[in-house]
Amino acid sequence: MPLTHFDARGRVKMVDVGDKPVTDREAIARGSIAMSSEARHLIRAGKVKKGDPLQAARLAGILAAKQTSSLIPLCHPLPLSGVDVDLTPTARGYDIEARVRTTAQTGVEMEALTAVAVAALTIYDMVKAVDKTMVIGDITLTFKRGGKSGTFRRT
Repeated sequence: MPLTHFDARGRVKMVDVGDKPVTDREAIARGSIAMSSEARHLIRAGKVKKGDPLQAARLAGILAAKQTSSLIPLCHPLPLSGVDVDLTPTARGYDIEARVRTTAQTGVEMEALTAVAVAALTIYDMVKAVDKTMVIGDITLTFKRGGKSGTFRRT
């Protein structure tokens, strides 16, 4: 499959989606942040000095999804109809899931991935005084629907 973000001379270009049909689109991305037991305890006990990292991460993920086209070169600005960011406690830290929806001419995979990454970075920022060894990882697209390529589901 040819790369669509380059012209015939190899110069970077933004893909023209003007002729594509407007369709309902959705993407789900997931990731994780692993941390020390001390950091997990502080978060779960509500004793992080900077405030609640989970609420801050949720808000940061939503804002990041809305700003993806400003952060990732060649992404189209999209009218997002919904962004949900969920954080689930695990034995090692937190799993993060972002679900992004739009009705547009291009998909929201990058918005979902960006939301997960920034939510994880926000937790790191708020807890780094206690644990600088936190590990952010496994950021993946797990589902997408809509558009010409149809539905994708990571198995």
